[in-house]
Amino acid sequence: MRPYFILSNDDGVSAPGLQFLIEALRPHADLLVMAPDGPRSGFGCSITSSRPLTYRRVREEEGLTVCACSGTPTDCVKMALNLFPDRKPDLIVGGINHGDNSSVNAHYSGTMGVAIEGALQGYPSIAFSLCDHRADADFSPLLPYLADFALKTMKAKLPPFTCLNVNFPLAPEFRGVRLCRMAHTRWQREVERRTHPWGGEYFWLVGESVNLEPEADDTDRWALAHDFVAITPTQLDVTATELLTQLKDVFTDRQ
Repeated sequence: MRPYFILSNDDGVSAPGLQFLIEALRPHADLLVMAPDGPRSGFGCSITSSRPLTYRRVREEEGLTVCACSGTPTDCVKMALNLFPDRKPDLIVGGINHGDNSSVNAHYSGTMGVAIEGALQGYPSIAFSLCDHRADADFSPLLPYLADFALKTMKAKLPPFTCLNVNFPLAPEFRGVRLCRMAHTRWQREVERRTHPWGGEYFWLVGESVNLEPEADDTDRWALAHDFVAITPTQLDVTATELLTQLKDVFTDRQ
């Protein structure tokens, strides 16, 4: 039997990145696509709890079902797993995102929210992003990698509560593949004050990402800056284990 993948994203069901991913993976697996009905960038792992969810089928072919969901990327994974329970997925895939999801961007990313939800539910999961925000981004350099990485992730026996975050640089061809750690970065000057043409002011989130360790050559940001594909193994257990012993000396009266 062919593998079975669940796909979602945060740019919406009509996004070119998702369409490219579908065509890249169709020869290798049966696909269920449950994606937001519009852009949901920056939704991270958020869920919808204050209004009903709906979905509709927008494409149905042999080995491919595409659905548009009114919820977030995480909602989409939950909907796919619960409304189509006849087959358990061999892999859950997020992407291809229009934009960089390396370093701390992974915490905000709805594309990573797809992979994180998949890992929380116990399935091998991977997220793909291209460092190009343009709607007409050229995804063709990614083609040799997408199915290869997906099938390898399916077979890799990732530890529980882990997933893979894959970022592709904006380059016509790539120098290779690097396994990386997440770079330490910080967003700065994030709120821009603007004046409404009808009067009054409003604010827009903008900002710039500052690399706090630009010389470190083992990070995802370094790899992308040097035209390497960056694969960052990501764990969902956010316990700061190195602090456990140190904090016991501070909170001993609470042990």
